[in-house]
Amino acid sequence: MDFSEIVKQYWPFLVLWFGYKWWNARRGIAKLPELIKSGATLVDVRSAAEFASGNAPGTINIPLQELGSRLAEIPRTVPVVLCCASGTRSGMAKMMLKTKGYQNVFNIGTWSNFLR
Repeated sequence: MDFSEIVKQYWPFLVLWFGYKWWNARRGIAKLPELIKSGATLVDVRSAAEFASGNAPGTINIPLQELGSRLAEIPRTVPVVLCCASGTRSGMAKMMLKTKGYQNVFNIGTWSNFLR
């Protein structure tokens, strides 16, 4: 099966997936001022090089591949807001944190959403 056949067969799921990513990021962005006011931890899960090339004020950089070993740096008592370059890595980070017992975790997609 080639790529075009896969897209034809699974396009409804792809549309739903990207629609969900968009909706979920917008929901987090809408809550961002309230989350920041409540002392949320802002985590950028891009690589150190990506973070160095541009980042939002107040964010800490914990690359996705290091997240599991650096959980102690993320308090469980305040909301956690995640970002990356597109929302994919921060979505994976959100799933990881949820499985580790973090309750209030939000993925706002791209890091530039912190600048709005």
